[in-house]
Amino acid sequence: MIAETPENNTREKTAKRPPLLTVLCILTFVGSGLNILSGLLVGAFLPEFTTIAADLAETYKMPGMELITEGTPAFFFISAFFYAGSVGGAYLMWKMMKNGFHIYTISQILLLITPMYFFKLPISWADLILTGFFVIMYSLYYKIMQ
Repeated sequence: MIAETPENNTREKTAKRPPLLTVLCILTFVGSGLNILSGLLVGAFLPEFTTIAADLAETYKMPGMELITEGTPAFFFISAFFYAGSVGGAYLMWKMMKNGFHIYTISQILLLITPMYFFKLPISWADLILTGFFVIMYSLYYKIMQ
């Protein structure tokens, strides 16, 4: 009988990451990564962004600018933190680890709730559909993750 050693454990099969999972992770890295950057920048320079957003809303009638003009730095920093959770979860799924799916999903749910808390807005259907799509697509690969 062969004793169990760390060398023997390295022979375990590791699942190869499917191409669609790779695409999903890259999309998450890009989208959530940009949202981390924007959340940190807007949170740090909110007065300047508030002025710009008010001008855009008035001049071009751009919808959604009230989220910046009525926002607090806490909203943007908390959102950036949850987006970082999404990136972290996607990274773990990139490494084929199941706990990445849980981290990603929890972060996305918190991102859906955050504007509801800070702005007393109803849930955004577009955000809900996009989040649901990504969670469902990631869940298709949950079984092959370790």
